Amino acid sequence: MVKMTLRADEPIQQAVRRFRKLVERSGLKKEMRRRQCYEKPSDSRRRTRLRAERRARRNRMLLGG
Repeated sequence: MVKMTLRADEPIQQAVRRFRKLVERSGLKKEMRRRQCYEKPSDSRRRTRLRAERRARRNRMLLGG
């Protein structure tokens, strides 16, 4: 849960911008997007495995291997 207190004489636009940054840093937005629809556990494992394979491939390319 993100909590924010308004500062004295703080413009609304600045408070909204600060709130958006807090939400973004907390990962709440990403979590909501992830939970928007059900994902089977096998699909989740597959996605993490593919992400790791892509990362390994990119590291091999960058290191010249």
